Amino acid sequence: MPAPYTPVTSGAADPPVSPVSTHNEWDPLEEVVVGRLDGATIPSDHPVVACNIPPWAARLQGLAGGFRYPRILVERAQQELDRFVGLLRSLGVTVTRPDAVDHKRRFGTPDWSSRGFCNTCPRDSMLVVGDEIIETPMAWPCRYFETHSYRSLLKEYFRRGARWTAAPKPQLTDELFDPEFRIPEASEPMRHILTEFEPVFDAADFARAGRDLFVTRSNVTNLMGIEWLRRHLGPEYRVHEIESRCRTPMHIDTTFVPLAPGKVMVNPDYIDVDRLPDMLRSWDVLIAPAPDPIRDPLLRATSMCGTWLSMNVLMIDEKRVIAERHHTGMLRALEEWGFEPIPCDLLHYAPFGGSFHCATLDVRRRGTLQSYFD
Repeated sequence: MPAPYTPVTSGAADPPVSPVSTHNEWDPLEEVVVGRLDGATIPSDHPVVACNIPPWAARLQGLAGGFRYPRILVERAQQELDRFVGLLRSLGVTVTRPDAVDHKRRFGTPDWSSRGFCNTCPRDSMLVVGDEIIETPMAWPCRYFETHSYRSLLKEYFRRGARWTAAPKPQLTDELFDPEFRIPEASEPMRHILTEFEPVFDAADFARAGRDLFVTRSNVTNLMGIEWLRRHLGPEYRVHEIESRCRTPMHIDTTFVPLAPGKVMVNPDYIDVDRLPDMLRSWDVLIAPAPDPIRDPLLRATSMCGTWLSMNVLMIDEKRVIAERHHTGMLRALEEWGFEPIPCDLLHYAPFGGSFHCATLDVRRRGTLQSYFD
């Protein structure tokens, strides 16, 4: 049985020091959660899942939804993930992991049922702001209970003094999704599959820079979700929307990536630099190089991510950055910009939702809350 809960403040003269503390994307990384591949299941068929992939891929995904990922995909990704975890530990970073769960188990609400997906990308389902972990209201039904695999960690962080919040659990009924949605052409106005029926957002649509957070509206994050977080954080923080030209937007970390104080990397296909918020005029806006081509036909066919996964890097501190070994153009650019890239392999994680930034959740970075734009 679990040990009885004892409030950490009982008999203490001073409030507890939270084990959770991170304010930006670049302070020295001390502790991180890394996702798992165990039990990974192809996401169940739903318009909000299919809307970000080509129609032929959506049809295949619909047929395969709810089945385990093929062993050949899991094994290659697992080898790279194990080496990535080893690299983090060799750099002095504490690594924690979610529990392994059976994602094939069916679950539901009074309105719908689904099977799960995987817990490979903790960056999506939880947002850390300061000493608070926020469980996000995700728009994919197959990810509805994804944070349950992290509950052992969340309870332990809470026992030790962290704040733990869950955004309102969404209904995910048909009213949330536009039944007439189709991917807009480049010449057409932008549109999204989500309505404003209720607040939904993925944490990976937000990037942190101290008292300022940047967000992209996407096919998993609506305006109500952005406003919910803005009100929840209160006047101590400012939330700024970044306009994306991506026709299938999902997650900011291949679009707009703060790397260090005064430096942000942007995707030239998705970002019009002239339309960035005025506050960024004092920063160096670094244009990401084109990603190196993926030659593996199986990986090209099964990736759940766009071609710009080369931008999905993880800052160890203001200088050192873990980046994909395959993307040599990105490694060279990082060096030219004054960073110290650490090459690593995680190319085969793409069928499961991401790369280094997606696969992790910063728990603690050594630094204090600051404003980088005053």
